[in-house]
Formats: sequence, C-alpha cells, structure tokens
Amino acid sequence: MATATLAGGGYLYWNSQFVGRPPTGLARANGRIEVQRVDIAAKLPGRVAEIRVKEGDFVTKGMVIAQLDTSELAAQLAAAEASVQRAAASIGRAEAEIAIREAEHNLSEVEMRRASDLEQRAAGTRVELERRTAQHSVSEAQIQGARAAVAEAKAAKQTAEAQVAQIKAMLDDMVLRTPVSGRVEYKLVQSGEVVAAGGRLATILDLTDVFMTIFLPTSDAGRVALASDARIVLDSAPEYVVPATVSFVGAEAQFTPKTVETANEREKLMYRVKLAIDPKLLDTYRDFAKAGLTGNAYVKVNQDAVWPKHLAPRLPNVSK
Repeated sequence: MATATLAGGGYLYWNSQFVGRPPTGLARANGRIEVQRVDIAAKLPGRVAEIRVKEGDFVTKGMVIAQLDTSELAAQLAAAEASVQRAAASIGRAEAEIAIREAEHNLSEVEMRRASDLEQRAAGTRVELERRTAQHSVSEAQIQGARAAVAEAKAAKQTAEAQVAQIKAMLDDMVLRTPVSGRVEYKLVQSGEVVAAGGRLATILDLTDVFMTIFLPTSDAGRVALASDARIVLDSAPEYVVPATVSFVGAEAQFTPKTVETANEREKLMYRVKLAIDPKLLDTYRDFAKAGLTGNAYVKVNQDAVWPKHLAPRLPNVSK
C-alpha cells in the first residue's frame, strides 16, 4: 500500500512539474504503445490436426504453431513416388530396347553388304539385296523409335519428380511456423476445425517491433530528425523512462484541413511520428511489452538540446 501511495504521489509530482511544460528544445506528445502483429495463416485448406499454443504463450522464431491434417497429401505423395519408379523402369526398358535394335541394325547391315557382294558376283539375286536393304532401313527406324521412347520415359520421370517435389512443398506448408519471436495474442482455431486457404489460426505479437506512435504539429515535426533520441514515460509506470529512437516521420499531414492558406491553419496539421524501442532492450524486458499502454513521449526538436535529469533512462531491474 505504501509503495502504491509513493508511486501515485510521484505521478502527481510529475504532472505538476513536467507535464505542463516540456523542457527546452523538446517536444512532448501523448501516444500509445503498439506492437507489430503477425498473422499465422494457412496457405492451403485443411483440417487442423493440432494447435500447439495458447494465448499468452511466448514463441520463438521457427517454432511450430499448428499442424494441418496431411493424410490425403501423404497418399498423393505415395502415388507420385510410384509414378517416378514406373518412369524409371520405363527408361530402363527403353534403353534395353535401343541396345537390341542397334544389334539388329548391325546384323542387318552385315547381311545387306553380303547380299550386295553376292549380287555383284551374280551369286545372289537383286530381290534378296532389296530385301536386306529394306530390313536395314527398318532396323534403323526402330532405333529412332526406341530413342524417342527413352526421351518420353525420361520426361515422364521428370514430371513425376516435379509432382513429388510439389506435394512435399505442400506438406511443408501444412506445418505452420512462426516467422518471428513473440507472444501469442489470439488463438483463433481449435483442433479438428477446418480452415480455408488464407484462414488465420493465430496472431503473434512481434516483441522485436514495439513502438509508440505520436502526433506532432507542423512546427515540431519539421524539426524532428530521423534516428534522433526520444524518451517514453508510461502512465502505468511514471517512475521509469524508456529510451527510444525516431524511426519514422510522416510525409503527409494526418488531420484536416488538407489544403491550408494561413499560418494559423498550418498549425492545425499533425504529423505521425513513430518511436521505436531497441530490440535488444525489448529482449530483456519482453514480459513488460504490452500493446495499448498509454503515456507521454519526448522528442528532440533541437539537436543541441540536453536531456534533463528527470528524463534520463530508468528501467526496472529484471533477471533473465
């Protein structure tokens, strides 16, 4: 109770001393902590065989989130692998056929030459020579046919192998992994449910991408430099000061009027500014990173400005 009283008193003191007027060279704005969300979605339709996480679980990059049923794909894979084996056997038969046809071709060539010699010495007939010549031509054509059969069998094998690779890739897609480390925000399905292609199974909060979004008027936004230091003081923990960095300044005004003509109207324009927190710091304080926390942010609008003592970084002690 005493600790709560002291914290509350500290917050009131903070309001009375610093919230009313930002330190010289600094701009102040209120904002909300945001965490990048990553949806884990199914590429292919299927039945959820297993969902391995629950809301609030911490997950690491590459960890399996869910497994879709693969029984149908497994059967397709077996059929495709059998097609590869059949095509390989066809290649063997076609290559053996080439060897047979080449041997027959060589024999027909010998017989054709012998018939030609006999015909020239009048020991053989012209009809016999023509028959041997025709057999030689047929055997040559049969060789070409056997070679075409080999090419066809090889093409069939490549097609079957491509089907195997495709089905294996689909099987890999049935195992859903998280691309980031973070915390499970939503578990959207249960085991046994059927999801469509693109259906979401879970939402992960990427705890390496935590930031606060604030809005600054034209007079301040124009003087804020990218990568400059910033400070965040959360309403829920005013005794701590979180260091941050300006990672984005909007190129266009977020609020109306869109077309301005006077200096007074230009002051009504607000620009979005994003303050990113160091991922290494987030790794240490990941249990404290929560979306939606409100607070005040301080940004340098004069790069020569010096941070006052009360905005020096102060963080809670944690044990990893």
